[in-house]
Amino acid sequence: MGPVLAGVLQLLALIGALALVYIPVGNHMARVYSSKKHLTVEKWIYKAIGADPDTEMTWPAYLRGILAFSAVSVLFLYVLQRLQGVLPGSLNFASVDPAQSFDTAVSFVTNTNWQSYYGEQTMGHVVQTAGLAVQNFVSAAVGMAVAVALVRGFARSRTGELGNFWVDLVRGTLRILVPMAVVVAVILVACGAIQNFSGIHEVGQFMGGTQQWNGGAVASQEAIKEIGTNGGGYFNANSAHPFENPSAFTNLFEIFLILVIPFSLTRTFGVMVGSVKQGYAILATMFTIWLGFTALMMWTEFAHHGPALQAAGGAMEGKEVRFGIGGSSIFAVSTTLTSTGAVDSFHSSFTGLGGGITMLSMMLGEIAPGGTGSGLYGILIMAVIAVFIAGLMVGRTPEYLGKKIGGREMKLAACYILITPALALVFTAASMALSTPPHSMLNSGAHGFSEVLYAFTSAANNNGSAFAGLNANTDWFNTMTGLAMLLGRFLPMVFVLALAGSLAEQKPVPVTAGTLRTEKPLFTGLLVGAILIITGLTYFPALALGPLAEGLA
Repeated sequence: MGPVLAGVLQLLALIGALALVYIPVGNHMARVYSSKKHLTVEKWIYKAIGADPDTEMTWPAYLRGILAFSAVSVLFLYVLQRLQGVLPGSLNFASVDPAQSFDTAVSFVTNTNWQSYYGEQTMGHVVQTAGLAVQNFVSAAVGMAVAVALVRGFARSRTGELGNFWVDLVRGTLRILVPMAVVVAVILVACGAIQNFSGIHEVGQFMGGTQQWNGGAVASQEAIKEIGTNGGGYFNANSAHPFENPSAFTNLFEIFLILVIPFSLTRTFGVMVGSVKQGYAILATMFTIWLGFTALMMWTEFAHHGPALQAAGGAMEGKEVRFGIGGSSIFAVSTTLTSTGAVDSFHSSFTGLGGGITMLSMMLGEIAPGGTGSGLYGILIMAVIAVFIAGLMVGRTPEYLGKKIGGREMKLAACYILITPALALVFTAASMALSTPPHSMLNSGAHGFSEVLYAFTSAANNNGSAFAGLNANTDWFNTMTGLAMLLGRFLPMVFVLALAGSLAEQKPVPVTAGTLRTEKPLFTGLLVGAILIITGLTYFPALALGPLAEGLA
């Protein structure tokens, strides 16, 4: 079987698996967030934290809950890293320095999982399991809670209440993420991933000396890392490491895990707003972009020019032979079109245009299908903008799901789509203008610029993957990427929740003959076009200086 055919068959198998679980997973999540009953263990948690699960929140109260919980999480994870040197089960690793502790704490709390360190040489079992793995669960649950709050904004009328953040957080964690992670961890262990708390072992000979490996609760962390679109690996090689991703089957399985909740949330959206066709329209938009980017990536990586690439069957530099070009390309697109950030290959080693596709995937706002929750609320913001554009074209007041899109709603949507590009481009410009940060670049010219642009695009969009080649473990990059992650996570949430509150207060607008049918293919095409055009106009100059210049050279 040729590598191209193998890649296509993997893609078809993945699409089939996602189609099989789409309705049951989406319906289950809709029931979780709509149920009036509380489990016994959930009641214990509410009592412990002093929350009233039956009290509804307005959007400012909902936002305060998110910010308070996230602030405590950052502080706890920061302190845990700073105390690592005196904690048991830390494999004799020293405490993490302040700048890196801040960067890592912010990274995992914001669902970014940007890592400027070697995991197996820096973090012991306590930090990995009690700190990083826990945040993999709750940071994903926060994103899902915000998405559900926005969906309620569309579904409700004449009220400013969007649900209860603490209920949404706990239910998302206990009823969705934890059960899925348990099942997935068992499957990964059965397929060869490790799950233990062993110490450091010296194995074999490596370049004249011994090589050291430590064990860890890898399978359980790998499970939630992919399900929650987190991406932070136990090992520096991330999902290219055989302890995390042992075979071609687990590679495809992990891609499935990355995509399953973001895609299925469109079904949840359709059920909660009372029209599954609206969910299918959003799904079609996400799927069109994801499939198009995957096909384009496979084409750029399989297009072998020169005898070396022809002998390898494509651009194999930086890719695992276990996965090949097909598996690596699907993984790269899926991880950058979501907020996962896990990698099974070095994106810096992709062709010039292939590396540009990974960057452009993040620049879209990671909405196809996006992260757990963040993808859904991101694409719904773009749907609001697409409806507004359609209204301008026909001279009619724009409406979406029975809600008028007025000046206030458009200002909030515009602020949402402007904040992450501003963060990525401003921090990149500052890094290139100052004298010290460019010293972290492994390469010069267009490729070196791409390393810096990729880093801040990844941080601002809460992706977390690295282009490789950039030494990001410096005070400048630890601090600036930390700020980009914080602002890129929570400022957009402010605008999303404010929009949800504004929509929930409105009364429904009746459907008329002139109402734009947003469940039709015409709207899907309009939405795809709006996403690509807005992103292109925003980022094209930066892309022209980096991956486009390299790819066309």
